[in-house]
Amino acid sequence: MKSCLVVDDSRVIRMVARKILEELEFEVIEAEDGQVAIDRCNQTMPDAVLLDWHMPVMDGIEFLNALRQLPGGDKPQVVFCTTKNDLSHIQEAISAGANEYIMKPFDSEIIQSKFSQVGLI
Repeated sequence: MKSCLVVDDSRVIRMVARKILEELEFEVIEAEDGQVAIDRCNQTMPDAVLLDWHMPVMDGIEFLNALRQLPGGDKPQVVFCTTKNDLSHIQEAISAGANEYIMKPFDSEIIQSKFSQVGLI
């Protein structure tokens, strides 16, 4: 079973993402900010990361930069999931190492489509 780390400071977003990802047969790990997410990755590197941009302690871009520096941190497929939808933010995320980008609000169809595009399903 593939694993997905859901990184978002909103408990509701994590809960919705968990439901969708479990239906897609992912083991789901949660983190409420980038620092907690790095700690989780140091324990077990996930196959995928669904990542918010704005979070306390360490934001999504800071997390992504730190993730890509970890041993094995080049492996997870990272899908940014945020309200930031302008071209400059999308380019920044892709330049930092994100594999895909989706907008909030999202649904099962959107997650399934993006995860399929990056080869996770």
